[in-house]
Amino acid sequence: MGECAGAALISFYQIGTKAVDNSVESVEKSPFQRGFAPATRYGLGIFAKEPLPGRVKTRLCPPLSADEAAALYRVSLEETVAFCTSGPWKTVLFYEGDRAFFAEAFPRLPLHPQCGHDLGERMAEALTSLLREFECAVLIGSDTPDLPLRILHDAFDALARHDAVVAPATDGGYVLVGERMHNPTLFQDIPWSTADVLQRTRESARHSAVSLAEITPWDDLDDGASLQRLIERSPCCRTAQFAREILPSNRRLNTAM
Repeated sequence: MGECAGAALISFYQIGTKAVDNSVESVEKSPFQRGFAPATRYGLGIFAKEPLPGRVKTRLCPPLSADEAAALYRVSLEETVAFCTSGPWKTVLFYEGDRAFFAEAFPRLPLHPQCGHDLGERMAEALTSLLREFECAVLIGSDTPDLPLRILHDAFDALARHDAVVAPATDGGYVLVGERMHNPTLFQDIPWSTADVLQRTRESARHSAVSLAEITPWDDLDDGASLQRLIERSPCCRTAQFAREILPSNRRLNTAM
């Protein structure tokens, strides 16, 4: 097995499943042996921002400059789109910024602007839009460039038995959310961008009698510590390789962030 192939296996198994609140039903990873129905029944949305310096990945500055952080984010976005479009579902890009940039960068993807005043409203609107066309909808960000494709399979598989699904993030949020019918309460009164996002989502699901599945946790790319973990976990990932290129040894990542 080559170095990159071995690293890919390490990438999948290195992050263990976190403990799940007993009030929310969890599901084991599924091998997805039952297969998919036609792709038009399943919609995958990707949240993306135009990679402008000073507008994306600002918590990586320093050690990166604003230009470097924007370039890193663009590589992460491109890598995310590449693996998402290899699955048996229809992928839709929900963008923030200049539509012309996304139309040129991803000419084969359907494009929809993000709408809403905060992250919760934008995600709720995106999922509602997807559920008008698809039986099940899953939404991810563009900062999990090494997310195993199997986690996306597991999310759609979980929606065959549950109302909603999340893949927890290591920072207390989640890297993926999906629904088979829209439940607005999952996106209301949530302290976005804090360590309480997942727990508050669990509480909302419990209070609203929403069956919420939790699948394999993963890590998103937010700060120096998470970038260091990405480099160590998935050294053959394009985003990790690009990070090593733009981060000389004399500039250290702040892993205490």
